[in-house]
Amino acid sequence: MVYLSAGLLGLSPAALMPPPADAPPIGFTVLYGYVLGLFPVNLLHTAVHLSIGLWGIAAWRGMVSPKVYAGALAAFYGVLAVMGLIPGTNTLFGMLPIHGHDVWLHGVTAAVAAYFWRWGIATERRAKPDRREQALPVPAERRTDFVERPKRRQLPGI
Repeated sequence: MVYLSAGLLGLSPAALMPPPADAPPIGFTVLYGYVLGLFPVNLLHTAVHLSIGLWGIAAWRGMVSPKVYAGALAAFYGVLAVMGLIPGTNTLFGMLPIHGHDVWLHGVTAAVAAYFWRWGIATERRAKPDRREQALPVPAERRTDFVERPKRRQLPGI
């Protein structure tokens, strides 16, 4: 939902601030600006955010594997966070701005996704197994149809 919202904000020119003078040069400048004055985006960056958000909704609904989504998200945003730190690749070769505050946002996203990829996503959602799947020993009297019932105690004087 966060990346879907970020993608929708990136499509709104009212949410974009002009880039500062010291920002790295970008070759693709359609809808180029800083969302809320913090995160550099352009139209391609916004399209990536929208697709990641839609993929997340599909994973949440069970249309695709949440574990695969989390693993791919961790790898993708981990690579983007590292690339954002390197001066030559922090604009993804002039196409996508991934510098500034995007670096920590992508790093946090990669860390959270890696956590859910490794430990946080249950593979089965059933609360308890079906009774037929439980391996319980069968008592001897049920196997042989011989049930030894205790004798009734008689009360004195009857």
